[in-house]
Amino acid sequence: MLLRALFCFLLVGSVAVVCKESKGHISVVLLGATGDLAKKYLWQGLFQLYLNEVNSGHSFSFHGAALTPPEKAETLLFNALKALSCPADVHPDKCALVKDQFLKLTRYRQLKTADNYTALHQDILTSLAQEGLHEAGRLFYLSVPPFAYADIAQHINGSCRPPPGAWLRIVLEKPFGHDYESALNLVNVMQTYFREEEIYRVDHYLGKQTVEQILPFRRRHQKHLDLIWNRHHVERVEIVMKETVDAKGRTSFYEEYGVIRDVIQNHLTEILTLLAMEVPRNLSNSDDVLRAKLELLGSLQSPEHNSAVTGQYQNYLPQVREETEKNPNYFTKTQTFAGVLIYIDNARWEGVPFLLVSGKDLDERTSYVRVVFKDNSFCVQKESTEETVKSSCQPKQIIFHIGNGALNFPAVLVSRGLFKPSLPLSQWKEASELPSISFFGQSIHDYYVYCPIQEKDAYTVLISNIYRGRKGSFVTSKNLLASWKFWTRLLQSVDNQTPRIYPGGADTGALLDFVIEQRGLRFVIKEDVELLGMDQKMNTFASAQSIFLGNTMVSNWAEPLIQKLAEDIQTAAEEAIKSKGTFHLALSGGSSPIALFERLSKHHYGFPWKNTHLWMVDERCVPFTDTDSNFGNLERHLLQRVRVPYVNIHPMPVHRNQRLCAEEDKGAEEYAQEISALVSNSSFDLVLLGLGNDGHTASIFPGYDDGITGDKLVVYSESPQKPTNRLSLSLPLINKAKKVAVLVLGKGKHDIVTLISRAERKPKKWPIFGINPEFGQLVWYIDYDAMFR
Repeated sequence: MLLRALFCFLLVGSVAVVCKESKGHISVVLLGATGDLAKKYLWQGLFQLYLNEVNSGHSFSFHGAALTPPEKAETLLFNALKALSCPADVHPDKCALVKDQFLKLTRYRQLKTADNYTALHQDILTSLAQEGLHEAGRLFYLSVPPFAYADIAQHINGSCRPPPGAWLRIVLEKPFGHDYESALNLVNVMQTYFREEEIYRVDHYLGKQTVEQILPFRRRHQKHLDLIWNRHHVERVEIVMKETVDAKGRTSFYEEYGVIRDVIQNHLTEILTLLAMEVPRNLSNSDDVLRAKLELLGSLQSPEHNSAVTGQYQNYLPQVREETEKNPNYFTKTQTFAGVLIYIDNARWEGVPFLLVSGKDLDERTSYVRVVFKDNSFCVQKESTEETVKSSCQPKQIIFHIGNGALNFPAVLVSRGLFKPSLPLSQWKEASELPSISFFGQSIHDYYVYCPIQEKDAYTVLISNIYRGRKGSFVTSKNLLASWKFWTRLLQSVDNQTPRIYPGGADTGALLDFVIEQRGLRFVIKEDVELLGMDQKMNTFASAQSIFLGNTMVSNWAEPLIQKLAEDIQTAAEEAIKSKGTFHLALSGGSSPIALFERLSKHHYGFPWKNTHLWMVDERCVPFTDTDSNFGNLERHLLQRVRVPYVNIHPMPVHRNQRLCAEEDKGAEEYAQEISALVSNSSFDLVLLGLGNDGHTASIFPGYDDGITGDKLVVYSESPQKPTNRLSLSLPLINKAKKVAVLVLGKGKHDIVTLISRAERKPKKWPIFGINPEFGQLVWYIDYDAMFR
């Protein structure tokens, strides 16, 4: 049932609700009506719109839509609506009356098929005809994932457009793509069905009261700012959003996007444009505002490789493994913290650093913009407490405080040494009661501080702007693509960087502090951590070299460690082939090398496989087709993907004469003869080993002499675990190699790493201690999980 064209006069208590002749009907359709965003913000924003416009002459109907069947969704919708509230300045009786009317005007619709959209369209037209109303506009708010846009857009355009003369507005929520290409695809999809003026992309930060005030503030204070809002007077600009919450519960989203895509590419970049763009003469002209934004985006200088520093809070990886059911060796480079340095290539801002910073699990929740001015004043006279507000030597800055932090309310702050601002008195007031705090190096009393008379939710502001068709508060297709063009270039570099691990919260301390250096950024602190069994310290945020058990150690998280090992193997291969024409590589079994095999096959297309001979360090006495076969793993994860000459592949002969590892078949002797014939001096160029939880390496287990000493190159051995029978290179043969690499991955290896770092070096008890190359080099590759757990 719609409100009639001519409203009656209502009197509730002492509150009059004046009714006017209808200016037309507006249908609002909220898709994703039972989702979290809708429940937290959107229904409240729509209710506030109705509360503000109930006496404007327009009539309304609200349709909550989703894929859920009505019998389930109607209860969810009712629970969301009953929690709606009015601002404190609205009389309770009026609030109750308007809320009751809003509930009556709101209905649930299942919108799943084309027929559902057709039915909605017909119902709207029928109701309007029965009430004698004409349709002024139709608003579709898509609070749904981007993958659903295409189908919904097709249905709306095909069967649910309003009749001629009424406007159509399609509202989209971020993310608006993952990079330039995906954003372009989304733009093309929407432009297939809608005109640009019909599309409203919401960046809710543009509805924040302080952010909304940036351009009017610049226009209102043009007399003061024209002289100082430029490269000659601005030292730097900081745009910051810090959060205390982590990504728990959202790690699948964060794995795809990360903090730069989630926050910096949109929220902070939009603020950057408002601060740095040329202010149009007419701020009420949305086209002029959007054109100035686009011009600014086009002036952003291409980022350098060192334009960003990134971090990841230390609990993020365990959260990802748990929530996405990844295996224990899974590694991620997703950024949960980033600081980005941007320069603008125009006459106003040339050389001025703009810092965009955001992160999760930090020490405080706050967001702000800080414009810091250069200070060339020197005051000879001693400053007294009473006179500091007048001193020209006080720091000069303008701060748009968006929310939270020590101040805990939105505010605009201007250093008293600059000028006294004036803000619209109908919306802002000078703050009279201020906490005794220091704010960016100054007492809060050293600023002029203005705050909103009434705080408003950002979605309430933006929904009102959508209703009124104010496009300047939204992201156009051109602006979106211009932004992504800049950020995609940076992300192509940043996504390959290993982020710095930080503890999170207050424990992070100064670990994420960074400095501007040579037009780039670097962290101030190089964090050192003592490791068991190490004689030196290492940097935990790079593939750093140090000493473990008297030999070189390389350590990092699993993925970059594997990357480093693969690079080292290719370097060894290239050097060996350059020297003697061939490269002999012996590979151990188990699960640890699988990630290495995949890395080599997917990322090392220039590896000299044609001149490489592949040998096995050890083999289980099972058929090659068995899942326990070491050669089977090598074949599945490497040999099927690279071109190694057949004659260069040397599996161990565990299956001879239709028997497995029968000593009388002399498989060990045959493999030893093959090595002696093809490998000069039986000296492999590189041998890759692992470390067992009991201290074994290759298939040489504790308690056995055979294989630890003696003249045999290849030996039969027994494992305490099935499959029991093995074939293995002996430690004396391994020790003839030019380089031996021991790869240790995972928390399950922490105990043995700790143990051997303290144990007496007895190879019979701990066979790994028998690895001591005669003339070659031993390098340990140990990931952080194995060291720190």
